[in-house]
Amino acid sequence: MPAFRWQEEGEVKYLVFEHFGRTGLVAHGFTSRHGGVSAGEYATLNLAFHVGDDPQRVLANREIACRALGINPAHLVAGEQVHGANVAVVGKGERGRGATSPEGALPATDALVTAEPLVPLSAYFADCVPVFLLDPLRGVAGLAHAGWRGTCLGVAARTVKAMCRRFGSRPADLLAAIGPAIGPCCYQVGEDVAGRVRESLSSWPELLVPGGPGKWHLDLREANRRLLLEAGLDPANIAVAELCTCCRQDLFFSHRGSRGRTGRMAAFIMLR
Repeated sequence: MPAFRWQEEGEVKYLVFEHFGRTGLVAHGFTSRHGGVSAGEYATLNLAFHVGDDPQRVLANREIACRALGINPAHLVAGEQVHGANVAVVGKGERGRGATSPEGALPATDALVTAEPLVPLSAYFADCVPVFLLDPLRGVAGLAHAGWRGTCLGVAARTVKAMCRRFGSRPADLLAAIGPAIGPCCYQVGEDVAGRVRESLSSWPELLVPGGPGKWHLDLREANRRLLLEAGLDPANIAVAELCTCCRQDLFFSHRGSRGRTGRMAAFIMLR
């Protein structure tokens, strides 16, 4: 059985993970770039305010996407993503933070955790790695945004630790899903990034493939999978969507593929 499937609501097309869906505990999904009202390089379902798109179109797109997933867009919680490893534990008091403007987002936050139903967590992507987490026994959800910097800082593992510390989750009980991100096929980095990976990640020999003098191909998805394994997750509970956002610009926005001028997909997860 495949780890994920595509779901369509009207023109909105989004990806869901089968093992999350089988629990019946969450609404979740990772959007494609299709089904919205934005134009040009943001066409069509850009869900991020900070990229230069018309804010009214972003609001309309969030309404469209959230309606498809059964989420109230006014309740979205978002962090100010800074490629760090700060994890915010949120509840009813944070509902709506970052929903209608970037100024309202939780400052300097790249991961969110909640045990409160109807508090939809959101994060925004155009090549970085989305990491979904769910404790089906204790009713806890988490979501992390992991670029190369956040990956080197262990943001996915820190999110697991926050779930364990605050809510008593056990890593072996957790379900995880790694969404579409730039693959090693398209993600070539220089020696500066490769050096940071070697310093930070013990599994670096499996993550870096030579790509010419001073160049390396980096597998960010696999890096985050291994971080989850090191945090104690069962490999059978980790699903990976092997889709490259740069290769598949027909489906996804890609920061690298568009040379920095593009929209953002969103990852959503909400406890029912």
